[in-house]
Amino acid sequence: MRAMMCEKIGVDPVLRTVADPVAGPGEVVIDIYACGVNFADTLIIAGKYQHRPDLPFIPGFEIAGIVAEVGAGVDATLIGQRVMAMAAHGGFAEKMAHPADRIIPIPDGVAFADAAAFQITYGTSWFALKYRAAVRAGEVVLVHGAAGGVGVTAVECAKVLGAKVIATAGGAKKCDIARQHGADFVIDYKSENIAEAVKDICQRHGWPAGVDVVYDPVGGDVFDQSLRCVAPGARLLVIGFASGDIPRIPANILLVKNISVLGFYLGAYLAQNPEAARDGMADLVQNLAAGYITPSVSRKFDLADTPLAFAALRDRSATHKMVVLCRKDAD
Repeated sequence: MRAMMCEKIGVDPVLRTVADPVAGPGEVVIDIYACGVNFADTLIIAGKYQHRPDLPFIPGFEIAGIVAEVGAGVDATLIGQRVMAMAAHGGFAEKMAHPADRIIPIPDGVAFADAAAFQITYGTSWFALKYRAAVRAGEVVLVHGAAGGVGVTAVECAKVLGAKVIATAGGAKKCDIARQHGADFVIDYKSENIAEAVKDICQRHGWPAGVDVVYDPVGGDVFDQSLRCVAPGARLLVIGFASGDIPRIPANILLVKNISVLGFYLGAYLAQNPEAARDGMADLVQNLAAGYITPSVSRKFDLADTPLAFAALRDRSATHKMVVLCRKDAD
């Protein structure tokens, strides 16, 4: 099979031909039609991700495809079913062996590319907002990076939960994306001071104390500005550091305003909370099937062009979600 192999830390993977995987006991082999592109892909290639596989390895976390083979102890009727799955790595390839009890059927009418764009970004936002921050209807949620892969999903998930959403994005085009996905108010951080703009919105619309929840995949100065516009008792979700700058958290401000800072890493959360993982993913798939959330794929790349997708992430030119089509007959 063809696969993108990472052979040296810090260097983008290259296209190689490698042996097909074989389904072991309790596993299936999936013909991969699409694999979602995530910021974490750039981290695992750089050796900066929480999980560091041995070299050489195939990156890629979220896949969608068709079950082609089953191992011992697995129901053979799974063969031919359209499924999606989240893996530790291995997605930028034509095939993958994966535990059978961790695949999810793709709802009818959902394309492979949309299924591959769904799991990590929506999973991150849904579990972070609903389970970690316990967002309630009527609360005000501030979403940073709202035109990016996870930011767009955070806007949609917060709206499904009944929240009011203030979104930040850079430039008119990205601000329009945030609006199109349901943001009630949008701030262009390239021309506006985030803290002052949020305070002004809150004052004008009856939330003088500030926002209740912050969803921050950016870090750096964005996190610092968030601290200046949150209500007492607010919850700040630390999702990632797309800016490259990990903020230092001033504990005195947390103390005075009774603020909670909540880290969220999807993979660990799902492993540590299996019941919530099962129930939450069921909720997400239902919302997907019903059209309440709509994966938005901005660009599709051929397997050999995977490094171009990583470049778009690194220079922050990417909007929405990007997907790699792993097979020549992929949609």
